[in-house]
Amino acid sequence: MTRLRTVSLNMKPRTPTLRQLTKINTASCLPLGATSKILGPIAWDRRPFSSRVAAPRRSTQHVCWGHQASPSSVTLQSTRSRHSRRAYASISAAELQFGQPVHETHPHLLGAGEITPGITAQEYSDRRSKLASSLPGNGIAILAASDTKYRSGAVFYEFHQDPNFLYLTGFNEPEAVAVIQKLGSTADYNFHLFLRPKDAHAELWDGARSGEQAALDVFNADESGDIKNLPSLLQPLIDGASDVYTDITTQPSGLRRFFKSQTQDSSSMFQKMVKDSRLKPLKPLMNNLRVVKSEAEIANMRMAGKISGRTFTNAMRQQFSKEKDLGAFMDYNFKIGGCETSAYIPVIAGGKNALAIHYVSNNAALRDGEIVLVDAGGQYGGYIADITRTWPINGRFSDAQRDLYEAILRVQRSSVSLCRESSIMSLDNIHEVTQAGLKDALKQLGFDVSGDAMDVLFPHHVGHYVGLDVHDCPGFTRSTQIRSGYCVTVEPGIYVPNDERWPKHFQGLGIRIEDSVCVQDDHPLILTTEAVKEIVDIEALRD
Repeated sequence: MTRLRTVSLNMKPRTPTLRQLTKINTASCLPLGATSKILGPIAWDRRPFSSRVAAPRRSTQHVCWGHQASPSSVTLQSTRSRHSRRAYASISAAELQFGQPVHETHPHLLGAGEITPGITAQEYSDRRSKLASSLPGNGIAILAASDTKYRSGAVFYEFHQDPNFLYLTGFNEPEAVAVIQKLGSTADYNFHLFLRPKDAHAELWDGARSGEQAALDVFNADESGDIKNLPSLLQPLIDGASDVYTDITTQPSGLRRFFKSQTQDSSSMFQKMVKDSRLKPLKPLMNNLRVVKSEAEIANMRMAGKISGRTFTNAMRQQFSKEKDLGAFMDYNFKIGGCETSAYIPVIAGGKNALAIHYVSNNAALRDGEIVLVDAGGQYGGYIADITRTWPINGRFSDAQRDLYEAILRVQRSSVSLCRESSIMSLDNIHEVTQAGLKDALKQLGFDVSGDAMDVLFPHHVGHYVGLDVHDCPGFTRSTQIRSGYCVTVEPGIYVPNDERWPKHFQGLGIRIEDSVCVQDDHPLILTTEAVKEIVDIEALRD
């Protein structure tokens, strides 16, 4: 789909617009010392607006600025020529309004070329290209953005984008649909983004929207359209497709309001647009893409792990009297450390509350002499850290706490060491090794490990995939051999009920130790190493 064109812009001599500046390289014929309203001196970064890079599959075009006497055509990669382009010339960078941060408005959050923190426009394009390559000739993939969720009435929850939608588009607003359309049997594709248009009244109440033009200029869509026209926009794409890959029919959706019928839900109406024989699940294809993390994704997860790990270590330095206070400390420090938010509702479980795996009430008192189990993490650039640490509330382990903790820690270290491609293991294999290690350790501590003992004491899997989701790539099997680029958790835990079946001095103890780990060829990369876990290090924090 490569073609050349020459565009002659007969303009009055004036400072070029931002869209024009994006098409000029350092050899530009602009007058020396010319200044842009938006960018300042022209010597400033002239790479394309927001994305600063164009997808390598895009067509090549020649642009000549008409008011210059000397030849000044420059060749660059660009989106297809059929798009008109918005000129951001009459407003300053500070006045640009989009529905999410971009580099021009939030340079403290995003670098040049990034659509979301750490992830460039080029990487998003590469992801779409990989998905298109996995589609059959003339196949399409359709993804819906998350809906705004309401607590009651007009009171909404914080918006969280559908991870598959975010992974392919970088677009972080509700009420949107993306279509990846493979063009024949080639590697080329079209990216369609249907979204809410700019609306001054709505934006007065709910904040800025990016709008249809930004879908082209910022998010590098080939076609954009008003989401209100979704049925008429989708129908020709579906009619021309060999197969339609989507999960819209299996997930809750607010798309029904964009269809004319009010008597059927959106899934039924969507299915009527597609013959069942052509309808395929998209999730398996997306899981195969998302499970292997890029260097940029790993860097984001490492940053989330670093910020979160330091927060854990700082929390261990202090003695808290309430679970709520400790939870507030964690959330505050995640955010001021650089994370956008907490990655999930944390577990702050003092004493016997740690026996509930997903205890989230977080409203009990923390008592001297007991331990507290904290399962929490921050989110950076959409990617999360998942950490669990258990430590004594008063800073010193009792003998029983020390013995059980040390036994679990030894097994956890051993299991983490298996998170490498050369181990030729799956998460299920690592779980089996972990369970056997815990069983031996508990036996040495005097536990009766016969019968269903391990199902009671260690009732969960040792790990899961982690990334944009806490439990990333849902449905992706844990029986597949781990590969370089997989990111997983390793979280052995022992939870001893108050039951005479178990040694009395261990009853009521719940201890879990968890790290997020990136699988590499010959060794693991621990993403959360800043959270101390050795007993000597934990106790030294109060000295």
